[in-house]
Amino acid sequence: MTLSPNKSLQNKNGGPMNTTTWGALIALSLVLTGLGLARLASHADGNQQPFQAAANSVQGQVPASPLSGRGTDSYKAGADGRTLNSAATPENRNPHFTASVDRAVAPLPPAIGLGEPSAPSASLKDRTAVQQSPVSGASSTGALSLQAQIAAKIAPDLQGIDPQKPVDVIVQFNKSAAPSDLTADGATLKSSLPLIHAQLVTVRGVSLNNLASESGVAYISPNRKVRGAIDPVVTAVNADIAYAHGWDGAGVGVAVIDSGVGAVDDLNSEGNTSPSRVVYAQSFVPGDTTTTDAYGHGTHVSGIIAGNAYDSTNLATYPNVYRGIAPEATIISLRVLDGTGASVDSSVIAAIQQAIALQSTYNIRVINLSLSRGVYESYTLDPLCQAVESAWQAGIVVVAAAGNMGEYYAAGTQGYATIGAPGNDPYVITVGATNTHGTGSQAAQTITSYSSKGPTAFDHIVKPDLVAPGNSVVSLLASPNTTLITEYPSLAVFPCNSSANTCGPQYGPANYMTMSGTSMATPVVSGVAALLLQQNSSLTPDQVKARLMETAWQGFNEYTSATDLGSGVTYTIEQDIFAAGAGAVDAAGALASTDLAPATYGSAMSPTASFNSATNSVTITGAPGTVWTNPNVWANSVIWGNSVVWGNSVVWGNSVVWGNSVVWGNSVVWGNSVVWGN
Repeated sequence: MTLSPNKSLQNKNGGPMNTTTWGALIALSLVLTGLGLARLASHADGNQQPFQAAANSVQGQVPASPLSGRGTDSYKAGADGRTLNSAATPENRNPHFTASVDRAVAPLPPAIGLGEPSAPSASLKDRTAVQQSPVSGASSTGALSLQAQIAAKIAPDLQGIDPQKPVDVIVQFNKSAAPSDLTADGATLKSSLPLIHAQLVTVRGVSLNNLASESGVAYISPNRKVRGAIDPVVTAVNADIAYAHGWDGAGVGVAVIDSGVGAVDDLNSEGNTSPSRVVYAQSFVPGDTTTTDAYGHGTHVSGIIAGNAYDSTNLATYPNVYRGIAPEATIISLRVLDGTGASVDSSVIAAIQQAIALQSTYNIRVINLSLSRGVYESYTLDPLCQAVESAWQAGIVVVAAAGNMGEYYAAGTQGYATIGAPGNDPYVITVGATNTHGTGSQAAQTITSYSSKGPTAFDHIVKPDLVAPGNSVVSLLASPNTTLITEYPSLAVFPCNSSANTCGPQYGPANYMTMSGTSMATPVVSGVAALLLQQNSSLTPDQVKARLMETAWQGFNEYTSATDLGSGVTYTIEQDIFAAGAGAVDAAGALASTDLAPATYGSAMSPTASFNSATNSVTITGAPGTVWTNPNVWANSVIWGNSVVWGNSVVWGNSVVWGNSVVWGNSVVWGNSVVWGN
């Protein structure tokens, strides 16, 4: 549901369903900080530190990247969350309350054999000249093996890419050698670059070894984008690392059940020359068959999932590159929210039903629900929850917003027990919101004041499951005529001059807008789920959920504070499991892991919290047969860190809150005197 800047925007038609966008926060925060957002410092390298190939090769092996499936390097979320650590141990896998978290992650299955040459062939055997030719950075004594010399010619950010994905690369040739015809090695010439004695070619990842084994080839690097820093949301969840390795969601369909999706450049195919990646659209709004986005919410959500940054990299200069998490995924737009952002249960249920019906046609593997409403009964009776469970059982990952009721402090609840439906269902992935504070750093994240907290009403399910960046997120603007942008024009993000230091309407129309809320955090997780399913299409929804939770970043401090710029109220937030869940989603960590939960339906159901009034303590219990009862891979210290003692009492949590009858009673939060989202 929306916490709207203006109550008139909310439930204009009396519908109980709305988005989970934090409107009040963004309206004023953009007035106060718009200039600062427009002038975000652009890192020269886009905040993407390339994987450092090991200087000392081992005979017959290759320096490994953390996503290459080779070696023992671990992924380290340090000050900027983006360095490597080769000394990680199981003991420091998931430390809580640390500014720098060393998390060892299992390597990916081999993608391309950068450490293993192709099957012996005459052409490869004839290329022995490579062994006598010194390579930049390699010893001229011939100490490096043939395999290592080949690997040294391939840029580190090409190691571990999808072997079947075509990639544009720049092939530099030795100055003394004429450029070779590389078609025999599977390359297609796009253009010559005589200035640097190179060619731009397209080649599949699996053929990079063959190119590098050519004696005249000096170095191969990707055709990297150089203008503008990647949007902070993408870097904060390490989705740029996943993208650099070829994981972009291609072939995966994501059903966006929202306010519709507008016709925008960034949802077309690469280069904006092919048909839209919005492959299907249908309206379930009573009496309105149009599928355009009159409200403006669904297009913004879709951009976070699958925007390809065309406008921000080609059409105009913007402060950042606004690319989605899975920029080649396809979108199935199922419109349920009207022009005011409201809907009803039956519309959402009909849309979920249609997503299941279209599952095989468009390979729908994920449903995104950036909407919610109050909880009035157990999830076992709630029709919305029953609908999402049907989708889950059909093999579709359902990602739902937690809601924006975290600032509901009535009766001393401090925002607890405010998770909305259908996010209260234990099967689905429920997402809360973090604030990256404009840094793009994973370690900078804190829980937002408005993000709803668990446990859920009635059933006391431990929610949210994950959190993701949801504050001041820049994504697609459907059109200048949508409700959100006409009523709140300060949300618009305009292009800039060539130096990107002055932005405004004088440089062109706005193609992007800024919004905040768990509505924005939810598609971040949907996008990461799409990447996992691109990598391994056999994963079940429970396996995706468990993998994302097990690999989540857990570096939150015990407390943080946040000021609502609309009201001026400062909130102290306890970043416990009922606020942060298992932690912040990490795309690189999830893709690097090989841990598999059981494929069975319900194996990753969220556990239940119970309150003992005699001891004033809370215990967490996993349902029989779920991964949370397995003390090995899925132990409490792995999933929830130090914020809970499995089978014992929650370490964090205020005894006054846990003794509160509102939290543990019969849903007083959702009484008639409470306006959901207000």
